Amino acid sequence: MSDFKNVQPLADFNWDEFENGTNAGSNIDDIQKAYDETLNKVTEHQVVEGTVISADKKEVIVNIGYKSDGIIPASEFRYNPDLKVGDKVEVYVENQEDKKGQLVLSHKKARLAKSWDRVNEALANDEVIQGYIKCRTKGGMIVDVFGIEAFLPGSQIDVHPIRDYDVFVGKTMEFKIVKINQEFRNVVVSHKALIEAELEAQKKDIISKLEKGQVLEGTVKNITSYGVFVDLGGVDGLIHITDLSWGRVNDPHEVVQLDQKINVVILDFDDEKKRIALGLKQLTPHPWDALDADLKVGDHVKGKVVVIADYGAFVEIAPGVEGLIHVSEMSWSQHLRSAQEFLHVGDEVEAVILTLDRNERKMSLGIKQLKEDPWETIEVKYPVGSKHTAKVRNFTNFGIFVELEEGVDGLIHISDLSWTKKVKHPSEFTHVGADIDVVVLEIDKENRRLSLGHKQLEENPWDKYEEIYTPGSVHNGKITELMDKGAVITLDEGGEGFATPKHLVKEDGTQVQLGEELPFKVIEFVKDTKRIILSHSRTFEQGKDEVKPARKHTAKKEAAPAINNVAASTTLGDIDALAALKAKMEKGE
Repeated sequence: MSDFKNVQPLADFNWDEFENGTNAGSNIDDIQKAYDETLNKVTEHQVVEGTVISADKKEVIVNIGYKSDGIIPASEFRYNPDLKVGDKVEVYVENQEDKKGQLVLSHKKARLAKSWDRVNEALANDEVIQGYIKCRTKGGMIVDVFGIEAFLPGSQIDVHPIRDYDVFVGKTMEFKIVKINQEFRNVVVSHKALIEAELEAQKKDIISKLEKGQVLEGTVKNITSYGVFVDLGGVDGLIHITDLSWGRVNDPHEVVQLDQKINVVILDFDDEKKRIALGLKQLTPHPWDALDADLKVGDHVKGKVVVIADYGAFVEIAPGVEGLIHVSEMSWSQHLRSAQEFLHVGDEVEAVILTLDRNERKMSLGIKQLKEDPWETIEVKYPVGSKHTAKVRNFTNFGIFVELEEGVDGLIHISDLSWTKKVKHPSEFTHVGADIDVVVLEIDKENRRLSLGHKQLEENPWDKYEEIYTPGSVHNGKITELMDKGAVITLDEGGEGFATPKHLVKEDGTQVQLGEELPFKVIEFVKDTKRIILSHSRTFEQGKDEVKPARKHTAKKEAAPAINNVAASTTLGDIDALAALKAKMEKGE
């Protein structure tokens, strides 16, 4: 390394020749002229033709006959995946030499320079062109056509609906230009138009031969909630959901799949044959025709609940064969309820055939018939006088409706609730859903009615009250209710009586208060109407009437003549006798 430090340049080295690339003795001007003649003259901002001399994934090198080659990004040639060495391509000269002395070319700008002319020419001539699908966008795809970004609607990719747009990204396909907006420079292309042109002849042939009842093969094109669209070879038809199967179909996917090939029958079409109604179930026999001929009313059948409504449930006893169980046929109970209280979709049930119409293909079923009608033997199970426990169902102003068992209801009249209490409304006595003990009073089998009683569980206390509450007898009682017209008094012996306001005045002149306990005298007792009339005032007013007034009246009558007589026959000296008479009168009072 130390030797390099002492290196010295040659003293006779010709630096001019080295810098200018000339040989000794050569004419520099001649050499320059010869060099220039071997190269093409290149003008900037012009489109020229070049040759591909190298191509890889990143860049393409193009020779245009200039002193240097141009390097173009490979992305500008994505529309042409078949590009190879030796191909002629058009390029746009952006710069003869950049800072590094490199020729700058653009294939994209070259295409753009002539793209609108080519696009308009392709539209005018109905020309089939090639385009590169760059990416997906809302509603379709972006296609590179002659360097212009054109729009390919999703509906124009194929005659069949496209479910996955991404599979087309990066592909080069053939298109037709269908629309150009010159003002905004928008281009719309279609691949479907190429296919439709091929299918048009086939479509006309199919339409001309369409007949009702004709069976054709088709491909499931689209599945919706209301039916299935089938491609018959360029012509679409619809299978309504009700025509997919004889049985109920909740989702068409249960019957067919996308792109599935199926046989269909033509049910109907309009005059122009643009709307074609197809059927699938019609290719198989109707299940009602295959129904057991021996099946009759009264037979037991099994099936699955497929539909529930408020009025009843539809039960499928065979594929495509349904029967209706009305809510009234679900229980012997006379209370009409919702079918959801008894059955649910998917339930496996056994039922009895009530009606069967093979012509109308209708069947009614019942499940309550699987149980014995409780009213057939009502006298045996619920004889008059028998005691039972029932459940309160609802109230009315006149009584309580109770349920002894499913299908057996009865009424307890409000007058049969209590011997002693006057019940204004049944809600005062019990509540809905509560259990209550009852006695069967009367049976109306024809109208399915039971008359029930609650108070009859006990002896009639009024037989005993007749002996206790005799008129004039006094009993302790408690004010349990105060009204304008009087008060209700609960007596210690258990009876309940009534007193008017004038009979509620206490000895000190005040009125009785609610909850106060006082003695009461029986004024009136009526067993038939269960009425006891009471009075508190009579308990003390009667004593004054009989004793006090009598005593006062007698003293006054006897005193008057005595005073008069004494006064007339005595003198002032007999004053002691007057004083004694006064004291006697006061004592008598």
